[in-house]
Amino acid sequence: MRTIHLHDTASGTLKPLTPREPGKVGIYACGPTVYNRIHVGNARPFVVYALLKRFLRHEGYDVTLVANLTDVNDKIYAAAVREGRPSAELAREMGDLYRADTDLLRLGRPDHEPLVTTSMDAIIDLIAELLRRDAAYAVEGDVYFRVRRDGAYGSISHRDVDQMDQGEGDDRSSLKEDALDFAVGKATKPVEDTSWEAPWGVGRPGWHIECSAMAESLLGVGFEIHGGGSDLVFPHHENEAAQTRCARDAELAQIWMHNGMLQLRGEKMAKSVGNVTPLHEAVAEVGRDGLLLLLCGAHYRQPVQYSEETIEQARAGVRRIRETARGLAPGGSPADLAGLRDAFLDALADDFNTAAALAHLWGWVREANRRLAAGEVVGDAHLREMLELLGLENLLESSGEGPDDEAQALLARRQEARAARDWARADALRDELAARGWSVRDGADGAELVRAEP
Repeated sequence: MRTIHLHDTASGTLKPLTPREPGKVGIYACGPTVYNRIHVGNARPFVVYALLKRFLRHEGYDVTLVANLTDVNDKIYAAAVREGRPSAELAREMGDLYRADTDLLRLGRPDHEPLVTTSMDAIIDLIAELLRRDAAYAVEGDVYFRVRRDGAYGSISHRDVDQMDQGEGDDRSSLKEDALDFAVGKATKPVEDTSWEAPWGVGRPGWHIECSAMAESLLGVGFEIHGGGSDLVFPHHENEAAQTRCARDAELAQIWMHNGMLQLRGEKMAKSVGNVTPLHEAVAEVGRDGLLLLLCGAHYRQPVQYSEETIEQARAGVRRIRETARGLAPGGSPADLAGLRDAFLDALADDFNTAAALAHLWGWVREANRRLAAGEVVGDAHLREMLELLGLENLLESSGEGPDDEAQALLARRQEARAARDWARADALRDELAARGWSVRDGADGAELVRAEP
């Protein structure tokens, strides 16, 4: 095993990965709040932690990846009221769409995808322990965490405690002992149509306690990596860590790992800004392989620019790999090219630097093309190994001209959906074909598949 280092937001340093149990690594990545269909920016953490799992498994670790779905939240209640439908129904539909859209990336599912609604026992138990230890207090059905009770508060975001606005400025803020305190349990409001019984009253949990409880219930306390977007450092992750410290006298995670945001025209891509491209549309537009290559083109801690320029660069990169793959022979690669493959792996071991790793992959491709042009036989083993770690191994298999049986089956199902006037299903199947690198061309003689130009 290589020594793997990852940047820890709390310490501000690269920390070696040191499993509690030899050879085993737990990762918890905060997933979406399912009140709307996800955009391509939401896909970045999904990709980062799915690929990190692949690399750690390549290095010999037994990895458990947990990525939750928040299906109880103020945003869900508000969206359900706007649409005039039950919040549970909206959350269930958006959760299904989230899984369908991220399946288009073909990176597999996390090992566990817990829901708040199925984790209530663990959440209530954790709140009860905070109350028992006097780290939280109940008032009029709400439960608030005493921020000043945690002497390490601020250790992740590195902020002055007195400057930390929790963003909970609602009509119940007067119930707090201290303006810094935040809700771990909330009494049911008139617009909220789901609630749970708890010893302190009827209500539902706060956002931060949900993840603390779900992470602990599946990975225990002190697991190896807690991930999420950099927008979650404060207050979400700061509060997660504080709750666990005060309830368990231990740190929730060893390493707090944060990915940068996707940017469109220099702004963070966000529903609140309105500059979003839904993930399923991005896959259809850019191609599944191009989108993965685009997301891997920057270090995970840096922002990724989503623009016509970066999209075209990614498409060109996909074409270049496919063209090289057509000339490669199955089997072992030249031994003297192993150094570039090893440098690729070393870059991933050094804070999971996919951008640096890609530079070594392109170096391998250049040298392979030079040798192919000189009439040498070059095996594909090194390239296959590198592409597998980026989720792009299909670029070798898809270098042929015709669609495979699975693609043809998807096309047939799309045609059946169109015949039944199930346009949503037909569009979803079209998106899945696009994710596999195929465009559908409808003509007078029926539909056919053509290789999508990345």
